[in-house]
Amino acid sequence: MSRIGKKTISFDPSVKIQVHDDYVVVSGQKGETKVNTPKGIKVTVNEAQISVETLDSLRQTRAYHGLVRSLLQNAVKGVTVGYKKTLKLFGTGYRVQSKGKDIALALGFSHSVEFQAPAGITFKIEGNNIIHIEGHDKQAVGQVAAKIRAIRPPDPYKGKGVRYEDEVVKLKPGKTTA
Repeated sequence: MSRIGKKTISFDPSVKIQVHDDYVVVSGQKGETKVNTPKGIKVTVNEAQISVETLDSLRQTRAYHGLVRSLLQNAVKGVTVGYKKTLKLFGTGYRVQSKGKDIALALGFSHSVEFQAPAGITFKIEGNNIIHIEGHDKQAVGQVAAKIRAIRPPDPYKGKGVRYEDEVVKLKPGKTTA
């Protein structure tokens, strides 16, 4: 039995949880998240706690036990507090501008790169080189941050590019003359 799967999840009374046969809907003030539950996993809600149980002892079911519990925990945290990732732009002339819900990035290309905000994701611009990505779905926030970073990843020689807020880029030495 999974150690993580055995733990219960406590939640705020403002969070609404609907358990269906093959999915659980968690809704709160920040939004609504749907978590799929595989066959063999049972989710029960008591007052202000969620518990996850296995219905059989198959290897795959035991593997899903802790996963489903973690996904539910992330969903509860997402609809109450939300998730946030911060990206910083390093490089001369690298900047970001807000265009309504979307953003336009100047990253040294001959054109600016427009990035559209998916549903449930908001961008907040600080200065002209910091992007805050916020949303209620942990996976979606991380995926959007990774896509923006992939447009111009940090260069290992000069350090230019898009980085996560706490990312450290170890610079390589350039060529040396003999």
